[in-house]
Amino acid sequence: MSIKKIVVAISGSSGVNLGIKFIKKLPEDISSYLIVSKNGETVFEKEQKCEIFYNENIAASVASGSFGVDAMVIVPTSMNTLAKISCGIADNLTTRAASVMLKERKTLLLAPREMPYSTIALENMLKLSKLGVIIAPPVLGYYADPKNLDEMEDFMIGKWFDLLGLKHNLYKRWENNE
Repeated sequence: MSIKKIVVAISGSSGVNLGIKFIKKLPEDISSYLIVSKNGETVFEKEQKCEIFYNENIAASVASGSFGVDAMVIVPTSMNTLAKISCGIADNLTTRAASVMLKERKTLLLAPREMPYSTIALENMLKLSKLGVIIAPPVLGYYADPKNLDEMEDFMIGKWFDLLGLKHNLYKRWENNE
């Protein structure tokens, strides 16, 4: 799959920097469209290389399958947003765009940020995973030997890029040292 258009949604405010950094690291030839929730909006920097939509605008282009988005990521994914997507609730632009990804059988990646996960959240993740949604929480791989927070975040974003088939050099890959 070759990604030309990607929607990035930021739901919740904890971990919003991962969503912003994800956008900044995207290859230049990919068109990106950002959806910001009210909570995410309070900490969002306006100078990004993408078109910004507000979550209340459910008529935005990214809410239609005919717009031709190839993939969507929600980084971070709040448990509220995850639950709504799992139940088919499309009451804002983020959940509407996610429902379009599901109906069009396009790539949808969720990065749930809560810990520990409740049984309800795990059931919602299982349900979505069975529908083909990629559940990829921001988890550190220690083999990348990160030295600071920036390198930890690069690792997580790199793993998400791997799942989306995007080439990068954001982290040190596993090496077999036999």
